[in-house]
Amino acid sequence: MSIEIGLLSLESILLVATIVLLIYSIKEGKQRDRLILEVGKATKVLTRQEYFLTIIDSMMDAKEEITGCITGRPPTGDDSKMTRDIMENIERMTEKGVRIRYLMPKFPDRLYLGYLYMKAGAEIFYSSCLMVYDMRFIIVDNKVVVIGVPESTGEKEATKKGYRIPSEGLAIVLGNYFDTCKNQSDFKGYLKEVIAQTGATPEHIAREYRIDEKELRKLAEL
Repeated sequence: MSIEIGLLSLESILLVATIVLLIYSIKEGKQRDRLILEVGKATKVLTRQEYFLTIIDSMMDAKEEITGCITGRPPTGDDSKMTRDIMENIERMTEKGVRIRYLMPKFPDRLYLGYLYMKAGAEIFYSSCLMVYDMRFIIVDNKVVVIGVPESTGEKEATKKGYRIPSEGLAIVLGNYFDTCKNQSDFKGYLKEVIAQTGATPEHIAREYRIDEKELRKLAEL
């Protein structure tokens, strides 16, 4: 009987030890996953910043024209500073006579960035063609292309990193695609579309998308 009790006690001890090790392993695994996630986030920030810096550097090299197809999402967090830097470059380059055009998807919340870039001197267009949902790029003087790559498929996904490609052929192909993209509307035209489709008042749109109401009424001719 004493041997059976001893074996039972030993099994109980081993079982408790196994449970403790299992709990420890689970906790360690969660910590490791959390660490990997944080490292991944840091890497995304770096590559995303590099992408924006590549865009800014490429814009500064322009002599004649910059054409871009972008998501136009309202900037948040660190992107706000990058957006201000791009606006400053738009002002600087347009003052030198460089023509700058941007194409964005037809979503009402894209009015905000379009408004900022338009005020800085860029020509803003909106379209519902497939390209504006699937591609992010800028073309500099029909010689250099900077292509943005999202983390996963979808226009709502943030651009993770980018590639700078010196290629006149690719620049011409994407430039032609930009020009032939159907259902294009300039900023004023799309603003009128949003007002007509939603029935929203200029005051509501101005407040919702952070646009000066007086300027909005003037742009919409209201």
